[in-house]
Amino acid sequence: MSYNRDNIFAKIIRGEIPANKVFEDDKVLAFHDISKAAPTHVLVIPKGEYVDFIDFTSNAAESEIAHFFAKVNHIAKDLEADKSGFRLITNNGSYAHQTVPHFHVHILAGKKLGPLLSSDNLLR
Repeated sequence: MSYNRDNIFAKIIRGEIPANKVFEDDKVLAFHDISKAAPTHVLVIPKGEYVDFIDFTSNAAESEIAHFFAKVNHIAKDLEADKSGFRLITNNGSYAHQTVPHFHVHILAGKKLGPLLSSDNLLR
C-alpha cells in the first residue's frame, strides 16, 4: 500500500485539521484522540510518510525509529501514565482494524483496561 497524503494524520501534521497537541518536535507529533477509549488516550505519530508499523520499521532510519520510541517514552512519563500503568497499541493492517493509513501508536491510561483480548474474541 502506498502512502496517502490526504489521510487525516497527514492533514493534522500540515496544520489543515486542528489537534489538541501534547508534544511536537520536527519528527514526532502527539495529540489527544477525539474518540477516547480511556481517560488518557494520546496518539503519537512520526511526521514521516509511513503507512504502518512494518513500513516504519522497515524504511525509516534507525535514528528516526529510536527517536520516535524515545519520545513515546517521554510522552507517557509526561502524562504520568507510567504511575499506574498504560497500554501501548499499534494496529497494523485491516485485520488489526488500522483505520488511518499512517503509522501511529496509542497511549491508553487512567483506568484499569482489562485484558487485551478475551477468549470470546479469539474464537471469532
